[in-house]
Amino acid sequence: MKRFGLIGKNISYSFSENYFDQKFETEKIENCNYSVFDLNEISDVKKLFEIPELKGLNVTIPYKEKIIPFLDELSVEAKTVGAVNCIGIVNGIKTGYNTDVFGFENSIKNFLDNFDLKALILGDGGAAKAVKYVLKQLNISFKTVSRKGEFNYSDLNESEIKNHRLIINCTPLGTFPNVNLKPEIPYRFLTSDHYLFDLVYNPEKTEFLKSGEFRGAKIKNGYEMLQLQAEKSWEIWSALL
Repeated sequence: MKRFGLIGKNISYSFSENYFDQKFETEKIENCNYSVFDLNEISDVKKLFEIPELKGLNVTIPYKEKIIPFLDELSVEAKTVGAVNCIGIVNGIKTGYNTDVFGFENSIKNFLDNFDLKALILGDGGAAKAVKYVLKQLNISFKTVSRKGEFNYSDLNESEIKNHRLIINCTPLGTFPNVNLKPEIPYRFLTSDHYLFDLVYNPEKTEFLKSGEFRGAKIKNGYEMLQLQAEKSWEIWSALL
């Protein structure tokens, strides 16, 4: 039995296990199993790597950057991004990849009808690194908003919101079960010219997206991105098997 799975922290809500179980059944992929591994500390991954049947892992919050020292190799893209959300294992060699790039790029292209805009990226973790990489490829200039960075939430005034019509939430705020939370931005300045993209997919419509929709902004959650990155992960694993 070839084993695959997802590592993260407090991730019982994840869609990945059901997604891959259904994929294996629908596509009649035999002798494969996918599990969720909720790790208290990233160092716990060393025990997982001792499982001889383990062939691949997805990586989510908060370990996309922390996992890197535990790997043997990185793909060119993962090294450039500085974050890993997919691991392939062949003959004990653990290689890190970043399929968030593929997922976000294709999902944002399906969302935007105009690329002549500026973006605000809320959060500065592993997911945000993939988003930055894609925006650079698309020639969309951006500012990163974080609590500890040079540009923080208190800097978001009316002018900044009006000048940045694409706002991407890369924080976990609003994720089930804490569905009442949302990033602290001045939503009152949003208009129908804005695009709000939330990497969160559970719930389907977060408070962040609801607040944008209320003011006429176009909104999209992270579900399509998640599906796309999952399929890209399987493409990588299949090539390694």
